[in-house]
Amino acid sequence: MNDSGRGRKSSFGQSMKAVMWSFFGVRKRRDLEADATQLNPLHVIIAALIGAAIFIGVLILIVRVVVG
Repeated sequence: MNDSGRGRKSSFGQSMKAVMWSFFGVRKRRDLEADATQLNPLHVIIAALIGAAIFIGVLILIVRVVVG
């Protein structure tokens, strides 16, 4: 049995963690290169959409607290 077809083995949690660090803007080059080879692109896209929705929700909440 050959495992060559398993190049991208990561969990959704790992993708979410990588996206959150990217939003924060702090990432080591070593981790970035590891992410590029291991993360599932679909997981990264979904994690980015979830992260963006959370970010927008927090901004709306802050504005409502300050204005209201």
